Amino acid sequence: MEELCQNIRMSKKKQKTKYKVRNWSAYNQSLIERGSLTIWISPEVLEAWQDKRPAQRGGQFQYSELAIESLLSLKHLLKLPYRATAGFAVSLFKLMELSLDVPDYTTLCRRASSVTITLPKSSQAVRHIVIDSTGLKVYGEGEWKVRKHGHSKRRTWRKLHLSINVDSQEIVVQRLTSNSVDDATAGVEMLQSMAQTPQFIAADGAYDKRKFYDECQAQQIDMIVVPPQRNAKIWQHGNSSKPPHPRDENLRYIRQHGRKKWKTGHDYHQRSLAETAIFRFKTIFGSQLNARSDEHQLTEVAIKCAILNRFTALGMPDTHAISA
Repeated sequence: MEELCQNIRMSKKKQKTKYKVRNWSAYNQSLIERGSLTIWISPEVLEAWQDKRPAQRGGQFQYSELAIESLLSLKHLLKLPYRATAGFAVSLFKLMELSLDVPDYTTLCRRASSVTITLPKSSQAVRHIVIDSTGLKVYGEGEWKVRKHGHSKRRTWRKLHLSINVDSQEIVVQRLTSNSVDDATAGVEMLQSMAQTPQFIAADGAYDKRKFYDECQAQQIDMIVVPPQRNAKIWQHGNSSKPPHPRDENLRYIRQHGRKKWKTGHDYHQRSLAETAIFRFKTIFGSQLNARSDEHQLTEVAIKCAILNRFTALGMPDTHAISA
């Protein structure tokens, strides 16, 4: 009897779905190309190496913004300090037989605080986006010490907020804030800085705030998929002259059909793509910021997000379920 009950429990247990990559050959080639130096030091970069902006008062810029961005990309891609980055670039240009000067490490560090980094444009239209955030450690104790003895006041970290294009899995907008900034506030800032208004947006319960919904409605986003809190109340009752509030519509659907069915029916699980992007970010670059000043930290995160977008544009795995 006991064995029968155990078999019944095992049969009721949900089997984990297995997936297979259909484009393994193309994806494998994209992984190889990630290490190709021709991607980061392209002919366009070499042609625009010298700064061509109009003369200004005081000292003149010798190297263009694109040159500084390319060297910083190599620095974070290969995890090099500033001195080693300059040395790597000198040896690289020597092997390429190029007579280009390389900025010294002090120039590279100084320019890193003010260089403007623009994320590569998404390869597909931004229709559906998902938003999430994570913590990046600056300095302080490690996980073992915190778990064993608790954290101290010197433990400092920042919050990285990402908005991901569901169709291309590329980063549309990124924000680096202090740990005191809530997700909804950062979400509003990201929506305001988007060049194209999405039709669909999904986020977790941390974005269930009026200011986030107000911004989504102001931009006329068709579907807002944010799970209300467990003890959520109706914001705008049916006797109001205004149209139904999207949050109230979600809440009424959950009360009638359940939260699980609401998530399935509203494609809430697409939000996992944001968590996947965060996992890829931390796997490639780690979960800690190397820079100490705010300006350098903003540049560091922007460079890493731009690198991640280039990796994504090179190729992503096309997976499909083979068994359940």
